[in-house]
Amino acid sequence: MSVELKNIHFSYGKVKALNGVSLTLNEGATGLLGPNGAGKSTLLKIMLGFLVPDEGEGRVLGYDLRTEQKFIRQQVGYMPEDECFIPGMDAVTFTAYLGELSGMPRQEAMKRAHEVLFYVGLGESRYRLVDTYSAGMKQRLKLAQALVHDPKLLFLDEPTSNLDPTGRQEILELIGEVASTKNISVLLCSHILADIEAVCDQVVIINKGEIAANGRIQDLKMIDYRLYELKIKGELETFRKELEAAGCRVEETEDRLVKVYTPPDFNHLEIFRVAARNKLQVRQFVRSQTSLEDLFAKVVGVD
Repeated sequence: MSVELKNIHFSYGKVKALNGVSLTLNEGATGLLGPNGAGKSTLLKIMLGFLVPDEGEGRVLGYDLRTEQKFIRQQVGYMPEDECFIPGMDAVTFTAYLGELSGMPRQEAMKRAHEVLFYVGLGESRYRLVDTYSAGMKQRLKLAQALVHDPKLLFLDEPTSNLDPTGRQEILELIGEVASTKNISVLLCSHILADIEAVCDQVVIINKGEIAANGRIQDLKMIDYRLYELKIKGELETFRKELEAAGCRVEETEDRLVKVYTPPDFNHLEIFRVAARNKLQVRQFVRSQTSLEDLFAKVVGVD
């Protein structure tokens, strides 16, 4: 396994950032999801050894979080959300320098820098100053520096931020290729749920410093609730209140599609009975395939 955490606690003063997080990450691509302030960045910093937990223990690639942080960072690639470039450097010099900081000999780091820059599509631009790069090129460069030392585990923090749809698709395809063909495990931290679904087989959802859901995306979509999509004619509010009192969750989309999430033991015929009692016409009723967005809304409780 790549990561094993047990009962991790961490606070910033009186603010509890992580509250008893236990987590196992296996090989492959895993998504890390959570609303702002959920504890995602703190969790990444602890796994990278930049922060020491107040309580708990853990290992990353077999190395202890508390005592072997240097060895963790030698084996892990990190693509930060914010720009991390050094002004006045060209791409190949910058990438090689990051390789040296990871412990590579200078000549090997330079050779490897050329290779990874070609791999991410920057081979023709590797001698250009990074200051002249577009947003998409900078994202590719951040991925290249994370790969330069041939890591076994890759942490990617919002890798598609500031990209247009084409650039976003291209970087996701690169990440997917890394995860599937390079024998590198990937942890993709993103608030864009479609990015997680495009690349990852597994997902960890964190909320208020605790793990809200963890497992294979397809398995998690099927647990604990069912989703029905309706089109109705009439006043929604009383219909919503009666179903929510029965343990359901009701949402209305911008195109007036009504989503009803029901508990596993809920008889779906009750939806029609509630509609009839509230003098609503049900004009469409479909059992829907849930999405990662549906799962996220359910376990985090986003309104």
